[in-house]
Amino acid sequence: MSADFLFELGTEELPPTALKTLLQSLRTSFEAGLSAHDLSFSAIHGYASPRRLAIKVDELAEQTPVKEVVTFGPPTKIAFDAEGKPTKAAEAFAKKNGVTLEQLTTENDGKADKLVARTEAGGQATVELLGDIANEALAKLPIAKRMRWGASRTEFVRPAHWLVMLFDDEIVDAEVLGLRANRCTYGHRFHYNHELDLFSPDEYLSKLRDTGYVMADMDARRELIRTQVNAQAEKVGGQAVLDDDLLDEVTALVEWPVALLGNFEKRFLNVPPEALIASMKEHQKYFHLVDAKGQLLPHFITVANIESQDPVQVIDGNERVIRPRLSDAAFFFDTDLKRSLEERREQLKPIVFQAKLGSVYQKTERIAALAKSIALALNADPALAERAGQLCKSDLVTDMVGEFDNMQGIAGYYYARNDGEPKDVAQAMMEQYLPKFAGDALPETTTGAIIALADRLDTITGIFGIGQQPTGSKDPFALRRASLGVLRLLVDKSLDLDLRDLLEQSVAQHTGLTKPEGLVDRVLEYMLERFRAWYEDAGIPAEVFQAVSARGVTCPLDIDLRVKAVHEFYQLPQAQALAAANKRVANILSKSGAPSAELDPALLQESAEQALAQAVSAKAEEVLPLFEQREYTRALTSLADLQQPVDSFFDHVMVMADDEKLRTNRLALLQQLGELFLAVADISLLAPSKG
Repeated sequence: MSADFLFELGTEELPPTALKTLLQSLRTSFEAGLSAHDLSFSAIHGYASPRRLAIKVDELAEQTPVKEVVTFGPPTKIAFDAEGKPTKAAEAFAKKNGVTLEQLTTENDGKADKLVARTEAGGQATVELLGDIANEALAKLPIAKRMRWGASRTEFVRPAHWLVMLFDDEIVDAEVLGLRANRCTYGHRFHYNHELDLFSPDEYLSKLRDTGYVMADMDARRELIRTQVNAQAEKVGGQAVLDDDLLDEVTALVEWPVALLGNFEKRFLNVPPEALIASMKEHQKYFHLVDAKGQLLPHFITVANIESQDPVQVIDGNERVIRPRLSDAAFFFDTDLKRSLEERREQLKPIVFQAKLGSVYQKTERIAALAKSIALALNADPALAERAGQLCKSDLVTDMVGEFDNMQGIAGYYYARNDGEPKDVAQAMMEQYLPKFAGDALPETTTGAIIALADRLDTITGIFGIGQQPTGSKDPFALRRASLGVLRLLVDKSLDLDLRDLLEQSVAQHTGLTKPEGLVDRVLEYMLERFRAWYEDAGIPAEVFQAVSARGVTCPLDIDLRVKAVHEFYQLPQAQALAAANKRVANILSKSGAPSAELDPALLQESAEQALAQAVSAKAEEVLPLFEQREYTRALTSLADLQQPVDSFFDHVMVMADDEKLRTNRLALLQQLGELFLAVADISLLAPSKG
């Protein structure tokens, strides 16, 4: 037998940015609680609005399953005396399991004959468990800070005011967060601020919607908002930009969504659109509109939590609210334009970047010098790179960035354009912060990529140089992210630069570092470790990176090409045999020392060693040009052909021959073989370890 179950907790307005997470966690915890008691059900649904969290379980079993419990007791030789009568041990076992002596049986557990008690467990009524399951699920919610209300010591994310728990049409006798379960929910705070009795779980959504003006289904509410917003945008020939996070937040703010179209003066379109969007999106939770070319339109869409009889008044109120914010943005922009980024550099001098590393002004000086050096190495324009480095932090002291911190870099772009700076310099103002996170876009311009590199390298070497590198889970300067940013820039932008050289140049720009000893090696090791994690995340085995790393290559672009080539080689059928052979070669050479003589073809006696020598010579001629062109994949694929002559050599040739000349010659052949593979990676590290 089964029935539907409904749980609803009514609260004061829940935090909108957390509502989706709270709902997902509640649903997961409820499901886990039911499963822990082996309670079967066909489906579980989660619902949420600003003032409620709800769970509906379809076809929930009315009781826990009944199971037979088999308990082995004392051996029969202990349970019965010489006359076959039960001992105190048997009596105690029967009492412990709640059965009579007559109900005990004797069975063999594989070691000895023992007393066995067969009892039944389970069969507990579901309604007796639901209160505890609900309380446990609520206790597990990811709530950073819980609050108390009234005289109660109960704690939750917001004060709780009502509790609905129905199993079929019956109220569950339970208490949650100090509330007794009932069948009474509440409608919309303004449209239907009254009690609403529920007589079955199935009528929950429809009764709240049709009578109470509440759309409790968060997913349905979200899609309705999307549809309404798009419909409003079409009225002015625009396209609404539906940011997923904003859509989730707006969905969590309303129970009865009504999208309304508002306008603002066209004069505000002279302000950088990013500032206007920030005002509308972050402060007012408005959706902005763009035209077919992606240009901002002088309209916005707000989602009200009420179906007003006079929507014009609601729209007017929203327009009145947004106008001062847009006016502020326009004022900041116009004021900032009166001083150039160059003039603002002086204001950076008193701003401390880090107490031991000087001011932000000094940081821009270091960035500019390093950027110029990088540009020369890339055959890029050093003047553009140096100029971009000098100006890259000037917008930090503008009014616009002071008000809208997300305008950092973006404001610099607009001000650089206004100042008449070269286009690449202006673009670099914005691109210096890319990539901001894993998977983020990279700078489009070379100058932007150079500044992004120089800025991160300056921070990494500086912080390491004063002994404040990350430890464990602490990374206050986000050096892990900065390191991955450097590696992505070098690899994905195909910048052929040596990381050790870059670090040495960056360290050279700093003065007064307190931990300069071995600094470049420490930073290099740290950054290459981030590289290893990068490949592991991409599903590339650790031994592949280790094989490349063993060669001491420090150019990330070259490392990436090698890792991808070795990974592809690793999947060839010949790979394991060749890896094992290379490991054998390495062991032989390490024990015998490197041969002093070159290979002498005249000393090749066995047909197997002659065949290997010819194969190695032919492959060397074929792959050496490929190595020079970094065509590592093609080279290793070609070298895979060596498996047969290598196997034949080890099967038929005694390397450590008694004749010293033969022995030395064979070692020289093995050295040539090993060097072919070592040109890419230490393939021997791909061989499985014994034991």
